[in-house]
Amino acid sequence: MGSIDKVSGPLVVAGDMLGSNMYDVVKVGKAKLIGEIIQLKGSNAIIQVYEDTTGLRPGEPVETTGKPLSVELGPGLLTSIYDGIQRPLEVLQKKSGAFIGKGMEAPALDRKRKWKFNVEKGVKKGLRVKPGDILGHVQETDIIKHYVMVPLGVDGTIESIKEGHFTIDDVVAKVKSKGASTDVRLMQIRPVRKAAPVKTKFRSSVPLVTGQRVIDTLFPVAKGGTAAIPGPFGSGKTVTQQQLAKWSDADIVVYVGCGERGNEMTEVLTEFPELKDPKSGKPLMQRTLLIANTSNMPVAAREASIYTGITIAEYFRDMGYDVAIMADSTSRWAEAMREISARLEELPGEEGYPAYLPKRLAEYYERSGAVESLNGRKGSITIIGAVSPPGGDISEPVSQGTLRVVKTFWALDASLASARHFPSINWLTSYSLYSGALEQWYKDNVGEEFVLGRAEAMRLLQREAELKDIVQLVGEDALPDPEKVVLDVGRMIREGYLRQIAFDEIDTYTSLKKQNLMLGAILNYRKRADEAVRAGVQFDKIASVKVKADIARLKGVKESDIESAIKKVREDTDREFAALSKEAE
Repeated sequence: MGSIDKVSGPLVVAGDMLGSNMYDVVKVGKAKLIGEIIQLKGSNAIIQVYEDTTGLRPGEPVETTGKPLSVELGPGLLTSIYDGIQRPLEVLQKKSGAFIGKGMEAPALDRKRKWKFNVEKGVKKGLRVKPGDILGHVQETDIIKHYVMVPLGVDGTIESIKEGHFTIDDVVAKVKSKGASTDVRLMQIRPVRKAAPVKTKFRSSVPLVTGQRVIDTLFPVAKGGTAAIPGPFGSGKTVTQQQLAKWSDADIVVYVGCGERGNEMTEVLTEFPELKDPKSGKPLMQRTLLIANTSNMPVAAREASIYTGITIAEYFRDMGYDVAIMADSTSRWAEAMREISARLEELPGEEGYPAYLPKRLAEYYERSGAVESLNGRKGSITIIGAVSPPGGDISEPVSQGTLRVVKTFWALDASLASARHFPSINWLTSYSLYSGALEQWYKDNVGEEFVLGRAEAMRLLQREAELKDIVQLVGEDALPDPEKVVLDVGRMIREGYLRQIAFDEIDTYTSLKKQNLMLGAILNYRKRADEAVRAGVQFDKIASVKVKADIARLKGVKESDIESAIKKVREDTDREFAALSKEAE
């Protein structure tokens, strides 16, 4: 037990704290505010407080719990909404109203609810088990089985195990190790700052299918990969991440709103419960968990929210699930670190950020990956982090530190956003280092023509950009007809394919099958147009063919009708161009 010596915003210096450990959770002041020791100097402890410190006074008591910042992991996580230190916001709202009261605590998981625990086949008394081994499961939601695993650090033989209905605090099994018996419950606790161990990491060759054409076709991310979405204010970072959370084919989605505006998190909280999972038809929230740490919440808790989210993601990954975690945005997290660093009077790095910022970013993104967990199951964590550089300048430290470690870069463009082109991902500056590793999967599951079509579409877009620079100097009429065709097809790809309406019931999600057919229809148009130019058809006649409008309307065709629509479009394309070539002859 110590006492407060100094208060500086979210930073508290406490004396008489001998025996405390780094990263111990402490309760500060008479209100018992939750904090974490981030530095020790002699008998003094420097504490990062995760709540508003207004009203704290020197001399008030500080009590250490002796435990690091940890999260509760067990049935009931999914469909929940937490703050940055895993306090359930719905429970706190009932206790204190719209604003969280000081020192308020509530268990992250419901202690009263009973779950039906089913023992896995082959698991019985006397079986040798090790950390991570699966003992049984609970049907947490209609679409997700929650597997109960042997806690980390527990290794021995099963002394007893039973099925039935239990709360998360009830003992469902006992494991005997070195003469001692350890109770296993439906819930386990893990520290957030330490990555969970795995058996091995491997290179993923399976894409995270998002239903967003510009991502899936041009700049895919692998399951277990990392991606960054930097962009200026208003360029669509949050909408893009929400689309990925809604429609990606991950088994579990963890959405972390870190320092974002309250109205943006409100959209997530109101929309997600109403959305249907495209795979199961069940509510999307049944496989989603939300962590809301908005801009009006204490700044120090932003730093914790990122770690809370990734620790929960690791827990589900160890069960064998593919998890996608959206961090919106890591810039706010870095700003919280900068504020704490300044109050610690540490030597500042570039733009005032702490010198260890790149290290922290790398440590966070390295917790992604496709792995074989300790129990032999394969799972993955895909981290997609938004970055909010001031003025859209990605030369600032957070963007540069992120780009050093991520392998997919979706560069949002303010000019595209102002032109109402969404997602406003710039196809000339974005990149994905996963394309080569995923090529075989696309060939096997979509078709070789999709891989070839993607390469051709990128070449056309790059050539179109070069020609647009020339057009600004000499005008489009000065270009030869083959180059005019390139401009025409480039415009069709941009506006008819890459542009996607997030709020349109049909266009919000496009399957890979539909993407392949749509892109094939555009490239077939390009092939016929080139043939027509060589046959002597003037470009003005090519540009006025009626089928162009039908190709542009393909994005609004339902998945069930797309094959017949594509067949008609291709037939009309061939017929119209055949007529033009015959007329030219």
